[in-house]
Amino acid sequence: MVSKKVYPRLLEPPEGSFFLFGARGTGKSTWLKATFPRAMRIDLLDLQVYQDLLADPGLLGRKLRALTPGSTIVLDEIQRLPVLLNEVHRFMEEQGHRFVLCGSSARKLKKQGTNLLAGRAVRRFMFPFLPAELGGDFDLEEVLRYGALPVVWQAADKADTLAAYVQMYLKEEIQAEALVRNLPGFARFLPVLALFHAQVLNLSSLARDAGVARTTVQGYLEIAEDTLIIFKLPSFPLKEKVRERKHPKLYWVDPGLPRAVRGALGPPGPEEKGALLEGWVAVVLRAYKEYRKLFDDWGHWSVNLPSRKKVDFLLRRGEEKVAIEVKSADRFQKSHASGLRALGDLPGLARKILVYLGR
Repeated sequence: MVSKKVYPRLLEPPEGSFFLFGARGTGKSTWLKATFPRAMRIDLLDLQVYQDLLADPGLLGRKLRALTPGSTIVLDEIQRLPVLLNEVHRFMEEQGHRFVLCGSSARKLKKQGTNLLAGRAVRRFMFPFLPAELGGDFDLEEVLRYGALPVVWQAADKADTLAAYVQMYLKEEIQAEALVRNLPGFARFLPVLALFHAQVLNLSSLARDAGVARTTVQGYLEIAEDTLIIFKLPSFPLKEKVRERKHPKLYWVDPGLPRAVRGALGPPGPEEKGALLEGWVAVVLRAYKEYRKLFDDWGHWSVNLPSRKKVDFLLRRGEEKVAIEVKSADRFQKSHASGLRALGDLPGLARKILVYLGR
C-alpha cells in the first residue's frame, strides 16, 4: 500500500474547545489525528458508535466521567447527533475537558443546541489545499480542473473521485440526514447552481433557470451553504451617490465541485476559466482570513448599469483597504483595470491589485 504524501496545513488549533467545520474531504479528520494524537476520539461515522449513542446519549457522559479532568476529546461528525452537545456542555463546566467538535454541516447544530456552547467554543474552518500547503506540487491548471480537496488531490483518478464525491455528498450528507424531502429535485438543482459560481446572486434568476419556486431555491441554497459546499460574499458599500449592487456573490468552496455536479471534468475552456480562477482566489482569501486573520472583513463592489464597473474583492483591515480584480486573460489590457480605476481616491485604499494569467 502506497502511503499518501503528508502536506502541512496552515490551520492552527486555538486554545480551549472549538468547533471545526469544513466540507467533506477537506482533511479535517487527518488534521485532527495529527494534531491531537493522544485525544479520546469518538467518530460518529462509525455505525456502531453512532447507534449506541443514538439509543443512549448518556453513554457519552459515562465515558467522559472515566477520564482525567482536563482531557481532550475529539467528537467527529458531531452534526449527526447534536443532542450530545448537552453532555459536552456539562463536562466542559464540571471537568474542564477540552472538546474538539468536528463537522461537515452546521445545519442541525444551528437548530439544535449550538447556542449552549456560545462563548465557550470558538469556530474554525478547514479549506481545500492552498498553494502554500502544496508547495512545489501546486499546479494551477490541475486546481482549476479538479479542485484541491485533499480527498481528490491525492486520488489516483481525480475525475472518478470527484464524481464519487458528488454521490457521497447526496447520499451521506443530504439523504442520510434527511435535509430535503425531494432528493432528486435537489440533485437537479446543483448543476444549475454551478452556473452561478462567481456570480452576483439573484434568487429570481436562479429560480427561473432551475424551474422551481423562489422559496424552494431559498431552501436549497440554505442547505448548500449549511453543508459548506458554497459560501456567499456580501457587497461592500462605498459611495452613497452611486447605485451599487447590494446582492451577495456566490462561490463554491472548491473549483472541482461546480464542474463535477455538471459532469464536465475535461480541461476548462476560456468561457469557464474566468469564474474558476475568481472562485479559487475567493477560496484562498477566505482561508487566509480564517487561518491568519489577515483582514477584518471583505466583500465585492459593483455598480448597476450602464457603467458595469466592478471590483471582485475589497478587503479591509482597520482603516486600510485593498482592492483586487481577477482576470483569466493571458495578456493585460487597460480595460481589465477599469473597476480598480473607478475606485479613484477612495479613503483608506492602500493597494490595487490585478490578478491575471500573464505568461
